[in-house]
Amino acid sequence: MGQSPADGLLLVDKPGGITSFQVVARVRRRYGVRQVGHAGTLDPLASGLLPVLVGEATKLTPWTMGLDKVYRATLRLGAATDSYDADGRVTQVAAPAAVAAVDEPRLRAALAPFVGVVRQRPPAFSAIRKDGQRLYDVARRTAARGGDVEAIEVDEREVTIFSIALDALALPDATLTIHCGKGTYVRSIVHDLGQALGCHAHLIALRRLRIGPFLVDDAVALDGPAGAGGEPPPLLPLALVVAHLPTVVLDAAAERRVRMGQQAVLDDLPEPTPGGGGEGALAGAWALGTGAVRLLGEGGHLVAIAAPAAPSAEAPLASADGDEPPGRPRLRLARVFAPPAAAGQSPPGGGAVSS
Repeated sequence: MGQSPADGLLLVDKPGGITSFQVVARVRRRYGVRQVGHAGTLDPLASGLLPVLVGEATKLTPWTMGLDKVYRATLRLGAATDSYDADGRVTQVAAPAAVAAVDEPRLRAALAPFVGVVRQRPPAFSAIRKDGQRLYDVARRTAARGGDVEAIEVDEREVTIFSIALDALALPDATLTIHCGKGTYVRSIVHDLGQALGCHAHLIALRRLRIGPFLVDDAVALDGPAGAGGEPPPLLPLALVVAHLPTVVLDAAAERRVRMGQQAVLDDLPEPTPGGGGEGALAGAWALGTGAVRLLGEGGHLVAIAAPAAPSAEAPLASADGDEPPGRPRLRLARVFAPPAAAGQSPPGGGAVSS
């Protein structure tokens, strides 16, 4: 069976008030496909871009999780909460004078240390696993018995924040545009900013505008209109899911060899062309020695993903006598995809994506 129109990417403009899992469940029902996932959780409070991977696209998840993201965040000064957002319980309140003392120059100066490679403590109300448990389960149990959620041990992590722009300040609220890397919690930025300003803060609204090359402006509403024939919105093809990866176009003979699992064909690949979109895009697999490569057929369809093989005595990343270019990794076939299905095949289901 080849790739079908029900294998691909759906860009959803998630509304606030529902979970990312609920979006996945609706898409699963609408398209009649069991294999559905997403490339980056949004909290229930948040809205905006949620890339949903359908069918064979779910196999590309490992190569979508490191993309950079852009958010528009609105914070409220004057109070901290245990979840770092408006859904949590207020834990600290600042004097009105402390909030009134915040102006644009002071806020911009307080934001500056948050940009770069920084250490961040995620919220206790998060999906991070520790000691075999989701932290939000620990936090909920702690809050239910009246305990101190802030006392829960949460390990700091290193994250990258490319930029933070102050878009508006209308006390007690401020709006920021945040461009960040994988694993960044905007709620933590807001909470820590409130601490730095000495007046506390929590997140009251969050909208994701971009993930890698994908824009919320290109997303469909979860309950948007169906096509003229009642069909669900068409999916973006598999090749576009990983358009950020460096790319090699295979001729027909090389494609056949890849589909037969012949690893040797990878030793003869030309230099890949750079991928596109976002700070997370890789400029060249050989130069970096760490990136996967997108292998396309002459028709532009996705044939396979090749990833660097683990170095070994038999297959080092680069030979000592210079037979291979320095830094050029040996590749392995990490995932091979079926050829496209015959034209005219339609995805299952019909109508709008709805509950």
